[in-house]
Amino acid sequence: MFSQLSKRPWLIAVAISLLLVLWLISGSLFKAQETASADVETAEPGLSKVEIQWLQAEPMQRQHVVQGQVEAWRRVELRAQVSGSVTRLDQDKGSTVTKGQLLLSLSGDNRPAQVARGEADVRQRDADAKAAVRLRERNMVSANELIRLQSELAKARAELDLARIQMSNTQITAPFAGTYDQRLVELGDFVQPGQSLLTLVDISQLKVSAQIAQQEVTQLTLGQTVKIELLDGRELQGELHFIAAAADPDSRSFRIEVKVDNPKSLRLTGASATLHIQTGESLAHRISPALLSLDKAGRHGVKWVNEQQRVEFTPVQLISVDNQGAWVSGLPPKVALITLGQGFVEPGQQVISQLAKGGS
Repeated sequence: MFSQLSKRPWLIAVAISLLLVLWLISGSLFKAQETASADVETAEPGLSKVEIQWLQAEPMQRQHVVQGQVEAWRRVELRAQVSGSVTRLDQDKGSTVTKGQLLLSLSGDNRPAQVARGEADVRQRDADAKAAVRLRERNMVSANELIRLQSELAKARAELDLARIQMSNTQITAPFAGTYDQRLVELGDFVQPGQSLLTLVDISQLKVSAQIAQQEVTQLTLGQTVKIELLDGRELQGELHFIAAAADPDSRSFRIEVKVDNPKSLRLTGASATLHIQTGESLAHRISPALLSLDKAGRHGVKWVNEQQRVEFTPVQLISVDNQGAWVSGLPPKVALITLGQGFVEPGQQVISQLAKGGS
């Protein structure tokens, strides 16, 4: 065979080339195996990869945002205290009235006569009592008789006062300055004691009421400024002037009221409003609400990576939420927040973290 190869030198060249190629291939494979072995030895198998973003806490104004309702500063429903017919509508609905102004009149019936009779009876009893005093000084009347006459005088005066009160109750007047808002009777209607006649409201000031959670009420202070946002986008400034001393037994929340000046008498009573109540400055992180998750206890929190590359879950307090993000407190001042892959890792699990694009 060698003699045949010697006779054909080109076959020898082909054979040598093949051997050289095989040697090179075997060397590359061996080197690749060594590299792969080294990689296996240095990498830890089974670790999940997550993306993180470093976040630094920032000072911000804490605030509670609650829904409330605008109410008139004062509202009263005036009711009949005596029976009678409506004889006169002294003011129109919607009128602005002053304190003591006549709004509606009821029939007097026999009440003027009762007042006149009471006045005459008082005059007679008063004369009898004064005469008895003079006679008593001369021992011409007993002490018991004098006491009886004085008692009858006191009784006559009490009956006269009652008759005058009954007479005055036929004139329905405004207990405070405000707006004649609603009339519930018509001219000629016969009314009974306790029947509603009209409503009077005072909107020179307004109050915005809301319910606030028991864990937040301790952070409020009477007199603090509150921003009121209406549904149409208008904003008003008010002052917290009332905090309930006891919680509502059903909701366990406390009623608060914010006083708002209304010099232009804007018709806002009954409207919905959002209260923004500042409760001081604190450090917080601004995150995407999508990064919030729940632990087994149902608490809101976020997942982050500590220095040992292990996942941590920290419950947070939601300070405020808007379209751009959420402000939360409770995290370390500087934290490596997991922004991608948080749904696939659990607290205590070791991970491989890498900085997200745009992260710092």
